Amino acid sequence: MKIYTRTGDAGETGLFGGERISKDSLRVHAYGTADECNAAVGLARAAGPDEALDDLLAKVQNQLFVVGADLATPGENANVARIGEAEVAFLELAIDHLESGLEPLRQFILPGGTPVAAHLHLARTICRRTERWTVSLAQAEPVSPAVLTYLNRLSDFLFVAARAANALSGSTDVPWVSPRQAAQR
Repeated sequence: MKIYTRTGDAGETGLFGGERISKDSLRVHAYGTADECNAAVGLARAAGPDEALDDLLAKVQNQLFVVGADLATPGENANVARIGEAEVAFLELAIDHLESGLEPLRQFILPGGTPVAAHLHLARTICRRTERWTVSLAQAEPVSPAVLTYLNRLSDFLFVAARAANALSGSTDVPWVSPRQAAQR
């Protein structure tokens, strides 16, 4: 199979099922940003998280692939995997598990710390952008409500996973210093 098809040279792409749409459509922005989020999670995994966190992130990457397929397939199609309540429940259990080993937050934190944590914070912000594009898409066309719920929960998971990555490495989260606090120093 060739990588290039030349079918997108005029600025259109094909959806699952054959429909052609503009590459700047809301749908393409939504599933393309989900793909970007998946790549950022892959970057975090390449930075070397501990095995248990890596296993969770691997599952998230597979789920994000399903999110992309779900968003790239308008309407009903029984041949396409869809995100559902089970994937949301997986994230909630993972969040609760990771949070149980963390100190409660007492202030805002900055994205950073270890390379794994910094990459997970980046993935979180890309996830939020995916969510924003998906909300815009859902205002124009039908989108599975489970996708929106999943993306909202995924950003929470990525935040907690970043904190867990710092804690597991013995590093602390990077506290935000407000202008008022900075002036008092």
